Amino acid sequence: MATSPQAPTKFPAWIRLSVVVWLAIWIPAYWRTWGAANFLHLCDVAVILTCVGVLTNSALLISSQAISSLLVDAAWAFDAGWSLFRGRALLGGADYLFDGHYPLWVRLLSLFHIVMPVLLLWALYRTGYDRRGWALQCAIALPLFVAARFTAPATNVNYAFIDPFIHRQWGPAPIHVLITWIFMAFVVYLPTHLVLRRTFAQPSRSAMHASN
Repeated sequence: MATSPQAPTKFPAWIRLSVVVWLAIWIPAYWRTWGAANFLHLCDVAVILTCVGVLTNSALLISSQAISSLLVDAAWAFDAGWSLFRGRALLGGADYLFDGHYPLWVRLLSLFHIVMPVLLLWALYRTGYDRRGWALQCAIALPLFVAARFTAPATNVNYAFIDPFIHRQWGPAPIHVLITWIFMAFVVYLPTHLVLRRTFAQPSRSAMHASN
């Protein structure tokens, strides 16, 4: 049963200030450590768009990034925990967290993967879930997958070169990118959308108007 969004929907000033401070620290630190191409990662784009959504009170942006992040961040946390306790990666998405070549404080910034689901669910409780979020996130993801294909293959941004399960490329580059996008759109994003649609009420008319 969908929960009604809490009123008022405007985020507290301390939350809005916090996301500004976070971006001012996180973006330069990641840029200097991993370079600009790192911001093609879906999870990093989700951080930026979530912060923008909070600052602009956009239910649509917040909803789309909940679609993007909830399952992916849970998988990242599971992968990081697996590496920590078993000494080897399961999916490989959190390998850098244990790479001593990078400053520890920068690696610890990646713990946003644990905070993001909490922030997003709380934000959805306040704003409601905009049903257009799934379509918007699918539209955001496709060019990011394509752009990732022009980065260094060794970094495997967004798994645009090698999938994380069977560790192979699915045909020529366009086919692999398309399959990866379809997997995310229908195996990851769509079930999340269906759950959120049943859990959270739609945003108020004023909130949806502000998102347009």
